[in-house]
Amino acid sequence: MPEFKAPLRDIRFVRDELLDYPAHYRSLPAGGEATPDVVDAILEEGARFCEEVIAPLNRVGDLEGCSWSESGVKTPSGFKEAYRRYVEGGWPSLAHAVEHGGQGLPESLGVAVTEMVGEANWAWGMYPGLAQGAMNTLSAHGTEEQKAAYLTRLVSGEWTGTMCLTEPHCGTDLGLLRTRAEPQADGSYRVSGTKIFISAGEHDLAENIVHIVLARLPDAPPGTKGISLFIVPKFLPGADGGLGERNRVSCGSIEHKMGIHGNATCVMNFDGATGFLIGPPHKGLNCMFTFMNTARLGTALQGLAHAEVAFQGAIRYARERLQMRALSGPKAPELPADPIIVHPDVRRMLLTIKAFAEGNRALLYFSAKQVDIARYSQDAAERAAADLLLGFLTPIAKAFMTETGFEAASLGLQVYGGHGYIREWGMEQNLRDSRIAMLYEGTTGVQALDLLGRKVLMTQGESLKAFTRIVHRFCTAHAEEEGLKAFVEPLARLNREWGEITLKIGVQAMQDREEVGAAAVDYLMYSGYACLAYFWADMARVAQERLAVGSGEAAFYRAKLQTARFYFARILPRTRGHVEAMLAGAGPLMELAAEDFDLGY
Repeated sequence: MPEFKAPLRDIRFVRDELLDYPAHYRSLPAGGEATPDVVDAILEEGARFCEEVIAPLNRVGDLEGCSWSESGVKTPSGFKEAYRRYVEGGWPSLAHAVEHGGQGLPESLGVAVTEMVGEANWAWGMYPGLAQGAMNTLSAHGTEEQKAAYLTRLVSGEWTGTMCLTEPHCGTDLGLLRTRAEPQADGSYRVSGTKIFISAGEHDLAENIVHIVLARLPDAPPGTKGISLFIVPKFLPGADGGLGERNRVSCGSIEHKMGIHGNATCVMNFDGATGFLIGPPHKGLNCMFTFMNTARLGTALQGLAHAEVAFQGAIRYARERLQMRALSGPKAPELPADPIIVHPDVRRMLLTIKAFAEGNRALLYFSAKQVDIARYSQDAAERAAADLLLGFLTPIAKAFMTETGFEAASLGLQVYGGHGYIREWGMEQNLRDSRIAMLYEGTTGVQALDLLGRKVLMTQGESLKAFTRIVHRFCTAHAEEEGLKAFVEPLARLNREWGEITLKIGVQAMQDREEVGAAAVDYLMYSGYACLAYFWADMARVAQERLAVGSGEAAFYRAKLQTARFYFARILPRTRGHVEAMLAGAGPLMELAAEDFDLGY
């Protein structure tokens, strides 16, 4: 298993040099405490915790998995102790309000710590990670009484949380859900139904688990307009704020999964469990989007995490593994063969992984910056603009980053050759763990429909323009800089084409709505490559500026510049295939009748 090292240098490059987080924090009411010294100390200590405490448990979790009995779920060896230390360190409370026991730091600082946690041990990180969504939902939609009863304990890490959406007969189509909530005389509800695929639904890390559950009231209209949202804790709060009686919610079983064995994915049974309404009746899906959007960005981070792990393992192996001689002659004549890093195809794989890991990191931290602005800015126009931009970027980040994260994990395994297929090296675990990210929190196809149909076409392209204007300003500002023309000119062409293609699809969709679904995934992937083209062009700008002034880290900045060139030369051309596929229309997909798919097997 490769040793994990937190990528602090690149995290700092993106946050401080590319996106100017120090100035960003100074502009926020919640950023006053996030001084450079404080941020640096948090990142350093977070890196140490991840490297020394939870990374060594990554393989343990994969080998042992979780075990279930009627008394509950037992997590792998060491997970519980690591969680105790995590809580003692105050990590759950980092980016939450002071009035609820939090440290009041910006959300984006929590994202940086979450990235390192996910890279060190994704399965372990899901236990506290799911609680973040529960906290955000309660903060946004809970009553003051609910916040007092649940939020403080969640913020401290004493309790964890989940989101309970999916049922055996419905996944993405939540309008089909059947879980019921019957009102009681005391204002509570009796919640009955079964939820499946509930990550961290039962475990032994924390004394209580607060489930955020979608259910229907007796008078609910059909479909998604009839869904309400409820708090259903494992243990009801006691009069003193601690644990009260055991609620009628239990884990019926845990799933036997392809990967992420260290996290329990549970079937949760609600047998007349006591629940409490969050938000207005029949508006639960609107409230749940607070949780779901948090989870989508968290899943985007998973794609980044697996790409980073793939790169760390692959680069070390490629420098040490000896195989054949370079085609142009020996590069290590003193050795019996050359390290495989000299071979062009290995370079292709390594640079692809690097381009995705570092490009997606820029996309994620740019998105996290919008979260801060939308949440904390005192300027209403700024908040609205950030919210529009974030709405556009969220489906791209979730789907594109997880698709390319899986590709990176696969390439990381490929660099090892046959050894990559062997468990002890850790690359096959990374590949298995990464595959789920393209499924949960909305598949790639669902995210693509959200992007093209809801975010772009339904806003008449305004959300797209929120980003393409940023790209246009960048291209205009740097059009005459000789060293950046190789990036700016193709980026400007791509930016214009993005709008033109959107218009063409919109016109086609006016004739046939199936055109939206037919184009959606290619449109999303095209959009992801275009986003990364902008970030790589901007990273090339920063690298050139640092090299021009004679930075002491010339090798780091040269690598940035060279990776940017690789991205534009070898990755960005993928957009051409997506354009042709989008403009081919729905015909090639829909003309084959459903019954003709059956070839008689």
